[in-house]
Amino acid sequence: MSGDNGGRRIGVRDVAAAAGVSTQTVSRVLNDYPGIRDATRERVLDAVAALDYRVNNAARALGTSLTRTVGVVASDAVLHGPAAGIAALERAARARGRWISTAYTDSDDPADIDAAVQHLLDQGVDGIVLVAAHGATPLEGYAVPIVPLYGESGTRQREAAALAVDHLADLGHRRIVELAGPADWREALARTAGVADAVDRRRLTREGRVEGDWSAGSGAAVADTVAAHVRAGATAVAVANDQMALGLMAGLAARGLAVPADVSVAGFDDNPDAAFYTPALTTVRLDVEGEAAEAVARVLGDEPTAPAPPVLVPRASTATPR
Repeated sequence: MSGDNGGRRIGVRDVAAAAGVSTQTVSRVLNDYPGIRDATRERVLDAVAALDYRVNNAARALGTSLTRTVGVVASDAVLHGPAAGIAALERAARARGRWISTAYTDSDDPADIDAAVQHLLDQGVDGIVLVAAHGATPLEGYAVPIVPLYGESGTRQREAAALAVDHLADLGHRRIVELAGPADWREALARTAGVADAVDRRRLTREGRVEGDWSAGSGAAVADTVAAHVRAGATAVAVANDQMALGLMAGLAARGLAVPADVSVAGFDDNPDAAFYTPALTTVRLDVEGEAAEAVARVLGDEPTAPAPPVLVPRASTATPR
């Protein structure tokens, strides 16, 4: 609600009078128009703060054809990665004076995803960020910009996955199993590409590749296959997210294989629980806040600032091979 003046809503005219400028100048400052002198901008913003003026977003949308709202299409939002991404996008949008509107879908069907996009377009969003985008998710052909969180190329996810494998190689591991995410996800494909990059560059052997659905249950479900690779000589597993790594470590323990004494396990995401797994999980961390800020800037047509590089977080789940 806008501030009030003896029960009356504070309006643009009140701000203009307090700042000694025209209502048009107030509007230009509030809508981030270029060419406003710094002193004038500061005077208007000081008046806004002093009067506790709140912008009427609906009214501004009528005048500018912009709702100052960023749409988010999210898949599998119960998982840590998508949930953290949505929260970061909300913070990034709010820092730019925007809001987010989210449409959820748990389907990789392009028609279902298109319906979610159309739902947001009907609300007049100024752009859309895709969280947990599937390979078939359309990125073109709409009236507003659409970008995936973490970028269309997934470069930094690829670099992060390679960082985990480099860590294993530095410890002396030569034969590695990959536990990948579902192949219809852009993020899973980027992480698999990163594993392949490091395996080739370090001249390692990828003993096998198994696939999960990002959940701890799917990590536990492939424990028999991974255990067979370990008993055949593999000494480490590169896992595409921390939740699958959690399930895998439990499954390996149930089969008599100790982490890291018998096999090292490295995850991806550095979720808040990773340091409290048994053993504490070695993983890699992305700059999720920076990725979100970059995505919001791109859909708004602003010059983005590059996120920080991925970081290796070494813990007790990796060690030199037996």
